[in-house]
Amino acid sequence: MPTRITDPNDARVADYVALTDVALRRRTEPERGLYIAESEKVIRRALAAGHRPRSFLMAQRWLTDLSDLVAEAEQDGIPVFVADHDVIEGFTGFHLHRGALASMQRPELKSVEEVVADARRVLVIEDVVDHTNVGAIFRSAAGLGVDAVLVTPRCADPLYRRAIRVSMGTVFQVPWTRIDPWPGGMDLLRDSGFTVAALALSEDAVSLDELAANQPERLALVLGTEGDGLGRRTVEGADILVTIPMAGGVDSLNVAAAGAVAAWALRAR
Repeated sequence: MPTRITDPNDARVADYVALTDVALRRRTEPERGLYIAESEKVIRRALAAGHRPRSFLMAQRWLTDLSDLVAEAEQDGIPVFVADHDVIEGFTGFHLHRGALASMQRPELKSVEEVVADARRVLVIEDVVDHTNVGAIFRSAAGLGVDAVLVTPRCADPLYRRAIRVSMGTVFQVPWTRIDPWPGGMDLLRDSGFTVAALALSEDAVSLDELAANQPERLALVLGTEGDGLGRRTVEGADILVTIPMAGGVDSLNVAAAGAVAAWALRAR
């Protein structure tokens, strides 16, 4: 039977405390080997990807909608917590209107070589710190046929709750890992047969149309951080610099939008 929680300070729901505190979650979630999946669709995608739940937390009415998950959890000895909305809001910090949360075990990240072994198109996300942008990039990658995503050491966590939610759970669908060191990792990509293209404003850049018309067999496209763009060493170390042709006096797009445009133009044919 699900366990009813009435006290926001109940230690059994410690995984779900202060979910709106980005700095806290950035420290505690990886250290404790967990991440939080929010909403039925995201939870089901995480489970379908083989990720293991630690516990579930939901409002009463979702016990029916998620009855199959609840039954499986009880069979496997995984706690299912149920609480009123005001109690949940008391310890999570937000109103749970997407039905359910799950505390999930973080999977062990694969090596870069494993993730890109069969890939033809790879996105590298350099130092993008906004979780919404990271999630949007993953959603575009999944929808537009990108084979893998690599994130640099200072990039925001793709398994942070907001990134997962914005991605609609596609962070579980697209193979990804961290590439470290960076930008030294470009040599690793080249050793694996990739041409490294950096999306950057530069007089030396070729247009996205030109690159799309004459694509290398294996391509890794690097997207830069919000505001500052790519680091100098990344720009200098890339094999190709590429820019999106723009109009209306606009010189660039939001990084997530730029990633989507580039992924569509460079999709493997």
